[in-house]
Amino acid sequence: MIIAGTCFLVVWAILFKAPLEEPANPTWAPNPAKAPWYFLGLQEMLVYFDPWMAGVILPGVVVVGLIAIPYIDTNPKGNGYYTIAERPIAMWGFLFGWLVLWLYLIMVGTFLRGPNWTFYGPFEYWDFHKVVAEYNVNLSEFLWIKWLNTPMPENMFVREFLGIILSLAYMLVLPPLMGMCSYGKKMIEGVGQMRFYIFVVLFLLMMSLPIKMVLRWLFALKYIVALPELELNL
Repeated sequence: MIIAGTCFLVVWAILFKAPLEEPANPTWAPNPAKAPWYFLGLQEMLVYFDPWMAGVILPGVVVVGLIAIPYIDTNPKGNGYYTIAERPIAMWGFLFGWLVLWLYLIMVGTFLRGPNWTFYGPFEYWDFHKVVAEYNVNLSEFLWIKWLNTPMPENMFVREFLGIILSLAYMLVLPPLMGMCSYGKKMIEGVGQMRFYIFVVLFLLMMSLPIKMVLRWLFALKYIVALPELELNL
């Protein structure tokens, strides 16, 4: 694995030149203005979440989740040797957090985000004048305006009740249901209830990112819960 990674980096360095540009000019800003590559994952998260969520909560959950894997999965197998089949929870949990929630976002931000942070295909020309007909709507707008054809309620909690219920169900109802399935019961027997529910909560928090991305792509959904009065948007 180390040799393969080293070879990949060497080939990458030979084929692709470093994106060095002219000295910084305070009177001109590049478009798009991109963070260093190792922060592009965070910048890509800002497309789907507010800064407090994309810059603090989700990265913290990813880091804490990766750190917690050895303490949640106490399977003694694999000590002193590499194995995937004997440590599926630790292996797939790490790969999901590292490949999906980090490297994938870095690749998207590096190669697929062009001027105005617009999404471009792999071989699409980065046209500065590309027009993107995109209007993202909140779940409450879907409910009241599009589905019920009524004005938005003035009370913010009534307005966002569907998103609040779905969010609470996602974090409070789904973990016990996952514990009732056959794999959940087997995992509880292996690691105990406390470790199981910690794992499930961390997993659901990490899964909120790809779920939100898919909802944005398919339905142009901006926020599931939009409470700007409280500076709380999910």
